[in-house]
Amino acid sequence: MNSPFPGMDPYLEQFWGDVHTSFMVYTRDQINDQLPGDLQARVEESLTVDHDEGWRTVYPDIGIIEKPQEAVSVHSAPSVAVAEPVIIPFPDELPTKRHIEIVDRNSGNRVVTVIELLSPANKVGQEGIRAYRAKQEEYRAAGVNLVEIDLLREGAFVLAVPEMRLPIELRRSNVICVRRAGSARGAEVYRVALREPLPNIRIPLRSTDGDIVLQLQPLIDECYRRGRYWTIDYHSPPVPRLNDDDEQWADGLLREKGLR
Repeated sequence: MNSPFPGMDPYLEQFWGDVHTSFMVYTRDQINDQLPGDLQARVEESLTVDHDEGWRTVYPDIGIIEKPQEAVSVHSAPSVAVAEPVIIPFPDELPTKRHIEIVDRNSGNRVVTVIELLSPANKVGQEGIRAYRAKQEEYRAAGVNLVEIDLLREGAFVLAVPEMRLPIELRRSNVICVRRAGSARGAEVYRVALREPLPNIRIPLRSTDGDIVLQLQPLIDECYRRGRYWTIDYHSPPVPRLNDDDEQWADGLLREKGLR
């Protein structure tokens, strides 16, 4: 059974620990089906970063790894419609003066792209927010592509683009942010609207590779079905609650589907 909502089901936020885990695995599988033969997506692949204070290990949700000395086979991205992002110019940034090197001590693999599916721990509480901001900066300084997917209504805005640079309509919804390593073009931002399916987004790889496409709606649909979330009681409001307009829309939707 599918969720009654066309996109992100707001009731899933209450069960984010389970949904997050499943979403990461399904994302890894969808990405690996599209990658060239010398790249590999892994869940919780650590980055070891060399900086002024010594070595630091960072754990992204998903890392796309370049595997050296293997034959390269090119896979075409699926022929699906891809959402057009809004380009947000980067603010002026101080140049990075310290040397950054990322290594995997076990195999020498290099991390190309990381994907973060935000959790409450990233968005709620000053300590968690500071830790996530530090991780963002380490990705940027290390020259790693960063894809941030925020499907949660709870918590602060913590994506790697200044919120005040977003158009007004994007500040009123969740967004997905893509920052390409070394690009001066700006951040690519996709809107996540409650009343619409989740977008298909571009995932950058190496500068010599074409983008691949991540289809988000099938991933959240799979989380819903395999997690058996059709057992949710839709009579009560979700946590956190929707705003008045969205609550009225959701009430009509759920009544239409016989769930209220």
